[in-house]
Amino acid sequence: MNSPLWSCMTQQIIRATDMAERILIVEDEREIAELLSLYVTRAGFEVDRATSITEAIRIHAQTRPDLVLLDIGLPGGGDGLEVLTQIRRRMDTPVIMVTALDDEVTKLSSLRIGADDYVVKPFNPSEVVERIRAVLRRTQGATGRRFLKVGSLDIDLDARTVSCQPDDLRLPLTPTEFEILAHMARQPRRAFTRSELLDAAAPESEAYDRVVDSHLSKLRAKLVAAGCADMIEPVRGIGYRLWPEA
Repeated sequence: MNSPLWSCMTQQIIRATDMAERILIVEDEREIAELLSLYVTRAGFEVDRATSITEAIRIHAQTRPDLVLLDIGLPGGGDGLEVLTQIRRRMDTPVIMVTALDDEVTKLSSLRIGADDYVVKPFNPSEVVERIRAVLRRTQGATGRRFLKVGSLDIDLDARTVSCQPDDLRLPLTPTEFEILAHMARQPRRAFTRSELLDAAAPESEAYDRVVDSHLSKLRAKLVAAGCADMIEPVRGIGYRLWPEA
């Protein structure tokens, strides 16, 4: 079928798919994973699945999902809390823990590490979908777009643009420079190692940590050229940090 109407409908479906938010379901029990996938997909989300710690960390780095549904009891010599810890070292991806462990210690540990919500098995899959929507609304804001503001910098995580106030000048950043700056902006004043910054910007890269110095040098020059203060500070013996009051 090659009619103009069908072609138009197909293009609309493709655009809708491109705009769908991506959910990573980390669950080693096949029936539960398939049930969650079914309900989450029906709700209009794209779904990726992982069944182990190693696979979850790899897929998260590759696909950069909008939210993670994470089971605590996972095979692979650890548990879901290890995955949560690894995610928090890289990004601020919202995470909802899905687990059979209904005890306060586990719940508090998850929240302390950075989980955004906690669902106990057995659960109503429709409720899980509503919790996904609620967490995404809370973490992305009413507009559904994700922004970071640090000092004079406005960072649009969805459009992948960085502007310098008060003149709203856009910085011509490379993808790697953007990822490094956005990663630092999520936790301003924190000192990041070169390895952490390289891992956040290019998780599949085999480049040496010192490559980060070159990226940071160019990034700092672009900040100054756009009229922004050079907020990136070297931290002796560690790496770099983003300091808003520079």
